[in-house]
Amino acid sequence: MKSSPADKSAGDAPRKAPRPPRGIDADAAARVVLASLEDDKAEEILALDVRGKSSFADMLIVASGRSARHVGALADHVTRKLKEMGVTNVNVEGLPHCDWVLVDAGDVVVHLFRPEVRAFYNIEKIWAGGPGPNAIAS
Repeated sequence: MKSSPADKSAGDAPRKAPRPPRGIDADAAARVVLASLEDDKAEEILALDVRGKSSFADMLIVASGRSARHVGALADHVTRKLKEMGVTNVNVEGLPHCDWVLVDAGDVVVHLFRPEVRAFYNIEKIWAGGPGPNAIAS
């Protein structure tokens, strides 16, 4: 009788389930996002490395636009650049009002705000815990 692949001998260590492939290189995607934001004159750009702090992303990028129209344009350009680099699942939330637009590209999450909305939510303080080595200002 043949043993099935599920049979384990007493000395074998349990195997981890295979992880799905990571869709993008978070650092490369973050560089593309930061370049796009700088080219489009976003304000107060902040990149936060949240590896080890978060299970849903490796990088959070926070930036402000001068108006709702500017925030919408920033989101549109970031989304296009990510898709051009091969990121297939880019989800965007908040476009109808453009007060706070979230661009979710998997390991890189981009928050785009109008200045007064950004000041109200102050999410960079939550994630950065104040100025420290993980905060990268542009």
